[in-house]
Amino acid sequence: MIADRMTSISPFYVMKLLARARELESEGRSIIHMEVGEPDFETPRPIVEAGKRALDEGFTHYTPAVGISELREAIAHDYQVRFGIQLDPARVLITPGSSGALQLIMSTVINPGQAVMMADPGYPCNRNFVKLVGGLPVTVPVGPDTGYQLTADIIEREWRENTRAVMVATPSNPTGTLINRAQLEAIYRVVQEKGAVLIVDEIYQGLVYDIKPFTALEITDDLFIINSFSKYYGMTGWRLGWMVAPERFINAADKLAQNIFLSASTPAQYAALAAFDGETQRIVEERRAAFQERRDYLLPALKQLGFDIPVAPEGAFYLYANCQSITDDSFSFAHELLETEGVAITPGRDFGDNQPDQHVRFAYTTAMPKLIEGVARIARFIRR
Repeated sequence: MIADRMTSISPFYVMKLLARARELESEGRSIIHMEVGEPDFETPRPIVEAGKRALDEGFTHYTPAVGISELREAIAHDYQVRFGIQLDPARVLITPGSSGALQLIMSTVINPGQAVMMADPGYPCNRNFVKLVGGLPVTVPVGPDTGYQLTADIIEREWRENTRAVMVATPSNPTGTLINRAQLEAIYRVVQEKGAVLIVDEIYQGLVYDIKPFTALEITDDLFIINSFSKYYGMTGWRLGWMVAPERFINAADKLAQNIFLSASTPAQYAALAAFDGETQRIVEERRAAFQERRDYLLPALKQLGFDIPVAPEGAFYLYANCQSITDDSFSFAHELLETEGVAITPGRDFGDNQPDQHVRFAYTTAMPKLIEGVARIARFIRR
């Protein structure tokens, strides 16, 4: 008998679409992937070599639940180098991907019946992690007028008596938009005054364009940060992330990590130490520039086809487009585009209930020649 809680856990629709795309590829079809948020670049060679050394040197046993001290110290040092922050490594907890961090935070903060406020559209798994611990995800519709982000005013207006936490993402998935420093400070003040907890998803923080990136830790120590080696460092399959927690939550999170996953992958942790080397930093910055070049091509190209993208993304590698001038059913549109032209994109229903049929997400995680070909195929499909 399947547990009752599973009825409230929604599927990740793009995975079914990806499976169909792979099936078509196995039949010899040419598929251009613009659906899944996974960098097309391989893991940087220095990280791979460090992982190999870890295996050769026998680093295959359990580590402390919160991760090896060397990696926690390296992450804390990176915050100092990038942002001038003095971060106690004891507040850095290494997790199996950012999903591991989400599970720890929701489990240690949220009681059954308590609410977590978040933006709609937003990353779908966030809602499901809240549901998994018996919490109530409160998804608030947001639009281009606020950059598809929550604001302090919206949070004040939507606050409920049972609200325990607010979660924001900057840059965000699916929109790629940022929350500027002044607005994030205002959000923190509201959440603090209400006696709640602020959770900031920064997993795309390394992929910011046109402006200087910052971290919410520059505003206050009293919040949760979620980050990952997956996106900026191209380590998706290594399954490694981290969280920065307020000091009062560390022992509880450590205790829970011991019970849920014991520790993150040992070889992956030692491999990740090379993420902060000069050569790796050079590689990932070159790749960030490549993502920006792709964005700068794809944004006007899609607009020319009739997609409405009112807010230019300043980070991540997504374009969230209103497609109502082309179709009134983004789900069918995405599936027909895949079957007819071999272009895979993500329909809006994966990201919430805020006009999902009018939106699609494009991930520019494929090389420029394929993006150009993908745009040509989409244009041909629309003309039909």
